[in-house]
Amino acid sequence: MINPNVMFIAGHARLPQGMAAKSVFDTLTITAEVETKYGVILEASCTLATEHGREFIGNLLKGISLNEEIDKHVEYIQYYYRGKAINALIAALKDLSLYYHQQKNEIKAVK
Repeated sequence: MINPNVMFIAGHARLPQGMAAKSVFDTLTITAEVETKYGVILEASCTLATEHGREFIGNLLKGISLNEEIDKHVEYIQYYYRGKAINALIAALKDLSLYYHQQKNEIKAVK
């Protein structure tokens, strides 16, 4: 059943050379189910090559609010993630946040 208070969004960024995921994808994508009132990420995933990496990022992003300053969440990634995809993850999260705010504004305009 579809919940009208949840949106599914994606953010994208280019992957650096030399990464395992680069052989499958040119870009890194973060997808998230976001509760629209408070902007809280309910579930998140990404296209890192390993299941462990995908789960780690999903758990790291789960519960954060995209209504808060994105720099705070960037700091979480910088502190906890120590891999080659760090810049792509940060860029994809910023893209996700930007897209969330654009969609939220469009929804408000329609109502």
